[in-house]
Amino acid sequence: MAHEQIGKVRAGLFVPLCLAAAAPFALALVNQPAPPIGEPIAPIMGIGSSDQPKTALGESLFNDVRLSQDDAIACSGCHRLDLSGDDGRARSTAADGEPLDFNAPTVFNAALDFRLNWRGNFRTLEEQNEAALLDDRLMNTSWEELLPKLRSDPDYSQRFVDVYGAAPGRTEVLDALAIFQRSLITPNARFDRYLKGERGAITADEEHGYQLFKAYGCIACHQGANVGGNLFQKFGIFQDPFAGQKTLTQADLGRFAITGAESDRHVFRVPSLRNVAVTAPYFHDGRTASLGQAVRIMARNQLGRELDQRDADLIVEFLGTLTGEYRGRPLTSAADRLQQ
Repeated sequence: MAHEQIGKVRAGLFVPLCLAAAAPFALALVNQPAPPIGEPIAPIMGIGSSDQPKTALGESLFNDVRLSQDDAIACSGCHRLDLSGDDGRARSTAADGEPLDFNAPTVFNAALDFRLNWRGNFRTLEEQNEAALLDDRLMNTSWEELLPKLRSDPDYSQRFVDVYGAAPGRTEVLDALAIFQRSLITPNARFDRYLKGERGAITADEEHGYQLFKAYGCIACHQGANVGGNLFQKFGIFQDPFAGQKTLTQADLGRFAITGAESDRHVFRVPSLRNVAVTAPYFHDGRTASLGQAVRIMARNQLGRELDQRDADLIVEFLGTLTGEYRGRPLTSAADRLQQ
């Protein structure tokens, strides 16, 4: 439930000026050793032991329409766990029937981000969940409406007593939801297996794409276990991505809309690139459904580079290796499902 009516760039890349001016890269990848220790990207490890009763309770809540006003929608309505953890739309539909301000990000691996939502305006899943529940354009409910519905359900009442020793309450609902969301981790991407030494897990072209990803400087913002999600960055370092746009929305302002600080204008939380090949459309406003186009947009605006088609294609090949698994099955695209 990580929308941003309440605050996620699907590719905020940064590179030092010296790299931005570098010559095209010719990389020889033949007969290289297995990935050395110290790579800037770390594999996602399988989640450890968790409180299964609380996780199961949180999953039930995540899929329950009673968490919204008039039982209109569940968290899973915009965050499809059977697909890619989002809804595949440029912008989801608000409770009032109008498009939301932000593209709905995937909920998978959100627990690994240092801040939540496009503008990074929440530090914890509990804070973000409560804001989404109460936001009149999202779940549009209140604790006065929500809790009596849960308490009147004998099954929920018993499960909350079994797990928390109490009837459903605000603290318990938020805790169960957050515990479930922390279980939404997608390990076993082919690139993770490569990082662990399984050299044949990715192709030569995909490995070439990874080397380009590092050489161009994308890695400066997209690193760590979540391949991003751990810092803020301005969208538009070398060029203005909003040039030609008639009007700017509050969403386009990024963190400036929260802090009022000029240094935060168009600054967003750098998103994770895990599962990026299946989480189109991209950017805070869902401006493109093409990953190749997204890569070129970011190279232009963040690196000051016009990528040739071959390099862009190779980076896209690499990004495809970041698709992980949920409950033993690779994620699939919600956007592709919409087109079927």
